[in-house]
Amino acid sequence: MERMTILGRLQTESFLPWINRHAAKLGLEQRVSHADRCRIELIVRGPVELIDAMEMGCSLGPIDVWVDDIQRAEAAEETA
Repeated sequence: MERMTILGRLQTESFLPWINRHAAKLGLEQRVSHADRCRIELIVRGPVELIDAMEMGCSLGPIDVWVDDIQRAEAAEETA
């Protein structure tokens, strides 16, 4: 499980649904914890190879989005 922070000129109206579809295609669980026009933070759960593919996909993203950087860090397990 990792925290992925996407930075750039982000159009959340198109990028958030795109992230949902891309994660579903890869079989990843994801949850957005913050989203604005400059930063999107999400928690992604799944095999590291598929999280790598998610990062690559997000770096390319939809045509109306410009990603400057993607930062990844290990995310702590949440307990209920």
